[in-house]
Amino acid sequence: MLHFLWESISVQVLLVFLVVFLLVADYMKHRKPNGFPPHPFCLPILGHLHVLMNFSDAQISVQKLTKKYGDIFSVDMGTEWIVFINGLHLVKEVLVNQGENFLDRPELPLAREAFSNRGSPFDPHLKINNAVSNIICSVTFGNRFDYHDEDFQKLLHLLDETLTLNGAIMTQDNGDGIFQEENLVACAVDLFLAGTETTSTTIHCALLFMAMYPEIQARVQAEIDTVIGQGRQPALDDRSNMPYTNAVIHEVQRKGNLIPFSVPRMTVKDTVVDGFRIPKGTSVVTNLTSLLFDKNEWKTPDTFNSGHFLKDGQFWKRESFIPFSIGKRSCPGELLARTELFLFFTALLQKFTFQAPPDTTLSLQFKQGITVSPKPYKICAVPR
Repeated sequence: MLHFLWESISVQVLLVFLVVFLLVADYMKHRKPNGFPPHPFCLPILGHLHVLMNFSDAQISVQKLTKKYGDIFSVDMGTEWIVFINGLHLVKEVLVNQGENFLDRPELPLAREAFSNRGSPFDPHLKINNAVSNIICSVTFGNRFDYHDEDFQKLLHLLDETLTLNGAIMTQDNGDGIFQEENLVACAVDLFLAGTETTSTTIHCALLFMAMYPEIQARVQAEIDTVIGQGRQPALDDRSNMPYTNAVIHEVQRKGNLIPFSVPRMTVKDTVVDGFRIPKGTSVVTNLTSLLFDKNEWKTPDTFNSGHFLKDGQFWKRESFIPFSIGKRSCPGELLARTELFLFFTALLQKFTFQAPPDTTLSLQFKQGITVSPKPYKICAVPR
């Protein structure tokens, strides 16, 4: 009897059943509570990948969603929901007024694996390989693998063996491979260099702006010559006497928009923001671009204008200028970064005038990375 029933079921029926089962499972996994922030039409399994296809400039996709759904909305990234927060009022509500509810950060698998060793020797190669390869799989296939998936690990080992064999001629004995003190020093140096990424990128961006706007550069240099002169190096104490230079540095950060989105936070308990319910464990991202280019906050948001930070000839600290985020988990290196930016920028413009090469027109073209940074360019540094 059972054999007869099995034979009577067509392949088409089984496929329909399988599809329905997957759709129901996906719905159960991604269903949201009542009052969850609005979102675009969501595709089964893929989520909102069709909406966020412009990976090269995620800002554009997010700004479009903001115009359509308002200052708080959500997107399904396939594996989790992320809530985006826009506008000064809501950003302050999340990071300051309700900051205690958003103190967590989403846990990265790579970090969890690293801390699980509790200081004992380990080979970081495969752990890093897992993380990097999983990112590539996520972009290429729209799916991430479990770190302990047998097929995934087999693929990584095969790739590793292939690279090892191809490079065998260049290998040599480097000791027993134990994580030693010199390795720790090297990691610390790497960490330090990575921590300077935003500062160096800002200086990189500032020099491009100065070469593009020689009249602004000349005015900065005039203030440097008046306050500091050429006989000594700039000091941090000079900043309070150089409002125009300080304003230009801040406008570089605003117009450059090097960090469009804050590092994700995660709710530690069920929370209500602007009337919307955000369950515990939900990732939340504040859109800093929405603050730095708000037409209600800035006179000419799409134009480089140092006057945004000047009032009656004095430096004007703007409430909507928060490139380092705000609240209890704002960037801990903000003070150091501001100090470095002022000293590097003034020291460079004290000694050099930056110009475009002959027969060259510079333009503002940016590339996406850990930060948003100018595409490679060349300028001339002319000694003063």
